[in-house]
Amino acid sequence: MDMMVLISFLGVAIFLTLMPGPDILFVIVQSISQNKMAGIATALGLCSGLIFHITAATIGISAIVYQSSFAFSIVKYAGATYLFYLAWQSFKEKNSVFLNGSQKTMNYPSLYKKGILMNILNPKVSIFFLALLPQFVVPSTMNVSAQMLILGLIFLVQALVIFSLISIFSEKLRSFLVSKPFIANRMNLIKGTLLLFIGLQIAF
Repeated sequence: MDMMVLISFLGVAIFLTLMPGPDILFVIVQSISQNKMAGIATALGLCSGLIFHITAATIGISAIVYQSSFAFSIVKYAGATYLFYLAWQSFKEKNSVFLNGSQKTMNYPSLYKKGILMNILNPKVSIFFLALLPQFVVPSTMNVSAQMLILGLIFLVQALVIFSLISIFSEKLRSFLVSKPFIANRMNLIKGTLLLFIGLQIAF
């Protein structure tokens, strides 16, 4: 593949990854409510979920889902419902969960699985890749599917790096927030509200 095409794609990928969206907000929520490792575990799950969407876009499954409004709606609302459930769980949590340094709720494998599930249940990601990847494919250089797969993996790697850096930054923000009693005592409400917002963003 042409190096300039790859550089251009990387620039676009970084820009799009940094834009406010369900994935980046989900990473921030976990990092602020727990710690950077929680955010990184979530990011690993989200990026693992990207493999599903990249593959779907490469072999054209996402195009089929997009053409079926019923299938698209079922997956979309399933994803939104899952996030509403997570928001409901957050609203029920005690504030001490977020203020206690030895949080018992830290379950990194569980966060990893949540990241995968959230990503797979967002059909807009497959459509995103279906729309983005072909724009950087040069048919005369190599197999189109192989190029889309390479571009998808490049997107995945840069997303993981950016999400990890955001997790680190968000943990520092958490340190500031928990030092403010008014905010610290409402961390569960903040987390629940953000998850509710992400769910609405996916649904609508």
